[in-house]
Amino acid sequence: MKSENYIPALSYDWLTPFYDSVVGFTTRERLFKQALVLQAGIESDHRILDLGCGTGTLTILLKEVAPLADVVGLDGDPEILKIAREKVRERCLKIDLDEGMSFNLPYQDTSFHRVVSSLFFHHLTTENKIKTLGEIKRVLKPEGEFHVADWGKPSSSLMKLCSRLIQLLDGYETTADNFDGLVPQLMKQAGFEEIEETHYFNTLFGTIRLHRSRKL
Repeated sequence: MKSENYIPALSYDWLTPFYDSVVGFTTRERLFKQALVLQAGIESDHRILDLGCGTGTLTILLKEVAPLADVVGLDGDPEILKIAREKVRERCLKIDLDEGMSFNLPYQDTSFHRVVSSLFFHHLTTENKIKTLGEIKRVLKPEGEFHVADWGKPSSSLMKLCSRLIQLLDGYETTADNFDGLVPQLMKQAGFEEIEETHYFNTLFGTIRLHRSRKL
């Protein structure tokens, strides 16, 4: 069951069926998600969590790149998980898709070699970003890595203007950390090491920035 404060994909439940089309058209989705998967360095014996997996596009890509890896997706929205499960079923892939909240992960300590996330963190308040980063660190194995792609500090005045729509759609309270470029700082506060920005992509809605970090 979704919490009262849960923000669904595209902010409104009625928009959920259009999520893949909107994201694919406006965010250069294939390009930045391929870059995210590549930088994660997934190996066949890895267990990977796609946090805030949405409709499962990234989750499926992770499995296709590393078919022998154990891939798990988690999202708090049961409606969007229905879409993800149907996509997984159509491709005959073995992927576990769980319902749960990022700030209270239903997994044991040191369960994953990698946690990845795309276009999810900007839905969280600062408090829940901090809680979520703590949970990510808890479930990662020693030397495990967290890789994230999300809205970041706009790379130009034009990108700043484009990002206004995301702020209007998803709310200033949750997106401010992202557009102020504070997500790496929050990762550092949570105890992650070797934090590095790897790529950025300008889109119709602003600048998407990719970061990697490690739990030592």
